[in-house]
Amino acid sequence: MELFFLLLLILLMAFALASGYPVAFALPGSAVLTIGLAALSGYLFTGRPDAFFAQGGPVTWLTAGVTNFRGVYWEAERDTLIAIPLFVFMGIMLQRSRIAEDLLITMAQLFGPVRGGLGMSVVFVGALLAATTGIVGATVVAMGLISLPAMLRNNYSHPLATGTIAASGTLGQIIPPSIVLIILADQLASATDQASTARKLLFKENTGDLIMPSAFDVGSTSAGEMFLGAFLPGVVLVALYMIFIAVIAFLRPRVAPTVPYEGKYDAAFAGRVVMALVPPLALIFAVLGSIIMGIATVNQAGAIGAAGALIMAGYRLKHGEPRAYWPAILAAISITAIITVTHVHPVNVKNLATAADVRMMIIASIAVAGLLFALSWSGWRALRIEETLQSVMIETAKTTSLVFIILIGAAMLTAAFRGFGGEDLVKEFLTGMPGGFWGQFVIVMAVIFVLGFFLDFIEISVVVVPIVAPILLMNPGANITAVWLGVMIGLNIQTSFLTPPFGFALFYLRGVAPAIVKTISMYKGVIPFILLQLLALVIVANSPPLVNYLPQRITLSADTAPPPINPKLQVCIENELFKFYNSHEQELRSAIASVRNIDLGALPDKLEKNLAASFDKAEKTFELIAAVKKADEAIAENEDAYRPLHVQVRNIQAEIRSLELRDRELQTSIRLARDEALKNPLEAELAANEGEIKALQATIPERWEREYKAFRKLLKAGQNTRNAYRRNADQAYEPVQEALAILRATKDLAALEPELRALPAFVENNPPEAGLEKVQSVYNQVRSVEGAKPVQSEMSQARRSLRGSSISKPDALAAIDRAIQKFDEELAWRKQAFTTILPALERYEETIHNNIGLRQQRRLPDDLIPDMAACLSHHRDISLYF
Repeated sequence: MELFFLLLLILLMAFALASGYPVAFALPGSAVLTIGLAALSGYLFTGRPDAFFAQGGPVTWLTAGVTNFRGVYWEAERDTLIAIPLFVFMGIMLQRSRIAEDLLITMAQLFGPVRGGLGMSVVFVGALLAATTGIVGATVVAMGLISLPAMLRNNYSHPLATGTIAASGTLGQIIPPSIVLIILADQLASATDQASTARKLLFKENTGDLIMPSAFDVGSTSAGEMFLGAFLPGVVLVALYMIFIAVIAFLRPRVAPTVPYEGKYDAAFAGRVVMALVPPLALIFAVLGSIIMGIATVNQAGAIGAAGALIMAGYRLKHGEPRAYWPAILAAISITAIITVTHVHPVNVKNLATAADVRMMIIASIAVAGLLFALSWSGWRALRIEETLQSVMIETAKTTSLVFIILIGAAMLTAAFRGFGGEDLVKEFLTGMPGGFWGQFVIVMAVIFVLGFFLDFIEISVVVVPIVAPILLMNPGANITAVWLGVMIGLNIQTSFLTPPFGFALFYLRGVAPAIVKTISMYKGVIPFILLQLLALVIVANSPPLVNYLPQRITLSADTAPPPINPKLQVCIENELFKFYNSHEQELRSAIASVRNIDLGALPDKLEKNLAASFDKAEKTFELIAAVKKADEAIAENEDAYRPLHVQVRNIQAEIRSLELRDRELQTSIRLARDEALKNPLEAELAANEGEIKALQATIPERWEREYKAFRKLLKAGQNTRNAYRRNADQAYEPVQEALAILRATKDLAALEPELRALPAFVENNPPEAGLEKVQSVYNQVRSVEGAKPVQSEMSQARRSLRGSSISKPDALAAIDRAIQKFDEELAWRKQAFTTILPALERYEETIHNNIGLRQQRRLPDDLIPDMAACLSHHRDISLYF
């Protein structure tokens, strides 16, 4: 019966959407009606309202959607969706203030004389508008009103003209900042949590190990990473559009003829180009650049974009009038002053210590006041001129409300879908597909593409993604990143604006196109661009670095970058280091031999032994690298022969687990059933399941256990050799690091001598309370000196002798005398080692700093980051470890 109500849920939703019922109410309405009918049927036929639910009951699933929505979006750290109204405001403001219109006209005049240039200018402007407005409807309408008449007037083919405009208008869905990317990032943040839990459970079930290595875990994503990941695929799509138009214009000149510019290409025209092009580009740089450089979060970047759009509207709405640019000029001067002041001098209102601090704070305050005044001035203009600000705010509120209402409805629909076991069915279907991950992925992409014929991008994002994304992300066969999956889905969803019968870009264009342009011409025109979008999907699917490289590069370059010892970085770090060792082995061996010749006799025995052992460990590095390579070769030699068996058996075991889960559900239903008429079919299904489980177990090849153990032994050996290499590298570097820290602190230790030698007299001639305070002060200074433990220990004894109920000055003075003796011994050997050992040890450390000692550094060296980002950008199949 669960399947019946699941089918009813889907049919109700499809009927509501097809009949034109508002999406925001069709989604939750379908869920409420189906759950209500299931509960009523269960009560009437079995006496239990929860009888026809896969798990839980009607109350559980009626409240689950809203509860989930509240749990996700009411958390302070999950504030991604705040960016949506900010970017919507930015886009609508730029469209209403006719900045987009200026850009279109100017670019058409600039590129028109080139064959196909007018079409390419539409694509170029579409890309710029995508990076500023991101509103498909506004972009398509604006370009349809401005560019389409010009293209028709100059004998452009109707299909090519309409297809170019419609396709270019949809670029805002993939080129950041994009609302769909924000929604996808939000949905994927929850999906990665589910995928991580599922992968850990899979690892435990398959291997028997309780803890999965963190290097195999699923990484989450954010709106900022989605923006970075979508940037290069967006550029690829724009390039494909332009290449297509250029090729068509070259092969069939009549389809896309040249459009001569009637004016002159003089200084005035250059000025118009600059004024049309530079402000949008500056806004793009401010918004995306602030995210890429780590200056602002996505929400803060949205606020920057909204403020920039308001300032641009302030001068465009007063176009041709005196003082039109004054607010923009004031804003530019203020921003320049703020950036200059904060770079020249730290500005902190809570830490005004000097006159310079006060002066800089005053200048910064004036600059901020100037910026606020410029924003208010621009806002006043937008409010007074054609009520632009009011209309933009209303449209922003409508669009944002629509998004959030759909999110709530989709959460309820997804809850109902799970309540009837739909998620388990989808998981079983996908995991049972041949071809592993790529079989699952192709099916999901095909389903999303087909849904794009009927559903809007928001509906697909919030209904389909939460169901399929955890299944795809948890699969270790491809070990994809969440940002790559999000961008692939985003590229796929973009086609929904062009595919009939509900291609919204076609509707928008049809509304502004003249009657001479037939609807069939529009449909013909978008077909090549749909194929180009699918081609872009194939390109990005086969080139993960197009998506993953920029997010990885920025993450590794940020102040919060993971340190080199992070488990997820180890394989790529070792790949790069092994290349380095191949070409620099002799140099490293020479450095090790050279440092062995240092006379370490001045050092304490323990430090001397640790250093000598570290040199041995450094020498052993090359032996362990050879062992790692040999283990990797052994795995590679056996991998191809073993993989088919592994995949076959793991698929069988997955089917068995699914049947066992169904068995447990059936057993629960049998216990709760009151009527024998209900028990009998359940018991029959249980018996059939158990028979199927036995049949599946019989299909597992006899050689499985033997070959699994043999290959797992190889994997263990490979992991052990890598762990041995890593431990050895750490042990080769840590004593050197420790010795350098101690020797470099020699001057700090020597600086304590006056206070330490004056301490006995002070303690003897003052009350115990004052003596304790002075001892504590000197103790704190000694503790801050690296390696001064012997002195610190005696000072601690003196401190204890002066506190509590049994105060003893003689004991304290004896401990201080011992501390001074230890100090003299410590300072003596340090001074000798400072001149004889430190310089050579520093040269040695500099040689091994970024290779043998790399894991112990705080962050990756800058010259290694590009190679590391490139390595991490590729997906690594880890399925054989599961």
